[in-house]
Amino acid sequence: MRQETINEVIKFRDDRNWKQFHNPKDLAISISLEAAELLEVFQWSAEDVRCEDKIDKIKEELADVMIYCIHMADTCGLDLDEIITEKMKRNNQKYPVEKAFGSKEKYTELKEK
Repeated sequence: MRQETINEVIKFRDDRNWKQFHNPKDLAISISLEAAELLEVFQWSAEDVRCEDKIDKIKEELADVMIYCIHMADTCGLDLDEIITEKMKRNNQKYPVEKAFGSKEKYTELKEK
């Protein structure tokens, strides 16, 4: 994510003096609620793997999730690039290509091919 985008999100919050309300607990709740709204886009849909006709709502709800994630990282003093890079290193160890390629299994269930 571009630093300009992160700065825009933070500025929006700060211009409204909302940081005072942004503690980790409430931000975690907000992330979960917005993720549930994203999930709601697919509720009761017969074709739950398709999203072409729902893309505008998906974009809106995904943006809400990401905005709260930016606020959580800022509140906790975390660098988004750093924590994502660290997580991807761990994922690469858990899901080596030679075991995980084309598999939907959890890393504890992967077998040698």
